[in-house]
Amino acid sequence: MKISVDKLPLVCDNKIMMMKTMNEVAMTVKLTPRKKLFVDAAAEMFGNGSTITKDNARVAAEKAGVPYPTWFKRCNVGYNQFKLPELDVPAFIADVVATPVADTVMNLVASNMERQNLVPAPFEGFVPWGNYGNLKKIVKSGMFYPVFITGLSGNGKTLMVEQLHAELGKELIRLNITIETDEDDLLGGFRLVNGETKFVPGPVIEAMERGCTLLLDECDLGSNKMLALQPVLEGKGVFLKKVNKWITPKDGFNVIATANTKGKGSEDGRFIGTNILNEAFLERFAITIEQPYPTATVEKKIVIGSMKKYGEVDEEFADNLVTWAEVIRKTFYDGGVDEIISTRRLDHIVKAFTIFKDKMTAIEMCVARFDEDTKESFIDLYTKVDAGVMVTDDQLDTLEGEEKPDGAI
Repeated sequence: MKISVDKLPLVCDNKIMMMKTMNEVAMTVKLTPRKKLFVDAAAEMFGNGSTITKDNARVAAEKAGVPYPTWFKRCNVGYNQFKLPELDVPAFIADVVATPVADTVMNLVASNMERQNLVPAPFEGFVPWGNYGNLKKIVKSGMFYPVFITGLSGNGKTLMVEQLHAELGKELIRLNITIETDEDDLLGGFRLVNGETKFVPGPVIEAMERGCTLLLDECDLGSNKMLALQPVLEGKGVFLKKVNKWITPKDGFNVIATANTKGKGSEDGRFIGTNILNEAFLERFAITIEQPYPTATVEKKIVIGSMKKYGEVDEEFADNLVTWAEVIRKTFYDGGVDEIISTRRLDHIVKAFTIFKDKMTAIEMCVARFDEDTKESFIDLYTKVDAGVMVTDDQLDTLEGEEKPDGAI
């Protein structure tokens, strides 16, 4: 569906009343031909007589095919605010509220988000840690400052972002990125709504117009189609080509991305499906936060919090789980095993314990996703931790599947 930009319906009460070209309307304004081209383009994009910024004016000039209008500085009404000359409307349509089709389409599509409170729900038992404080300062500042958060799976990247917004009472729109994510998924596209083809704004546009945070989750699974977000990541807004509308972000809008890699792909093949992201795309994120797994002290608080939430608190079990996970992670970082026990998997085990009322059953079921040798070595290690056996380097070597020569220390 293509909308003509030089001939737009005038709408009143959502009914098309008449047709009038923008150039015909502009003929009553005393402007030179070049100035009129600029005002026409700006009025189409931002509305007749609206107040726009220098960046808006630059885009309108490009659209009109004219140089940047230096004369426009005389229309200044505030810091980086300029009032467009208002186009005279002929008397025979003076009583009609004129709205371009592009705006009408946008307004007629009732987004489900418009009726929702998008502040995340608080998670009972959540423990702030790591980079929580720094990220909170960024979001609380209200500045546009894109952040890229990277770290191994299951270490609380997404949960941290969600609970930070829950604490601040700030809306958050989470978009899970895949290799299939394209411009329509991001910015919006035409959809069949109640038997009619209408433009439905995408989550990026929703976040910009609400002034909330956009979370690009698993960002490194995306393709080069993510480059459609280049102007958005610069905080300058974006032009919706399909409806000829310029969207300027409201104050408070920001972008946070999470990923298991730094956008350079998965060198060890652990995160199959992750892609090498365009360097220009990555460069637009102001800072990168590396999220590790929590310390043992913090992780025990997290596990106890989960136990309280699910109704089965066992401090000794919590201690054993955290110690067990720490030993496995040390072996993983040393290259001894290919799998790791994440904080998320500890939560899975706690939940399984609540259901099955048996610790070993819970552990066995939650490590069954690993290959047989890894599963058996992880279970064997837990039995030693549970029995209070000190885990020695020899036992770590056994976990790694290595055999020491006779007499070796």
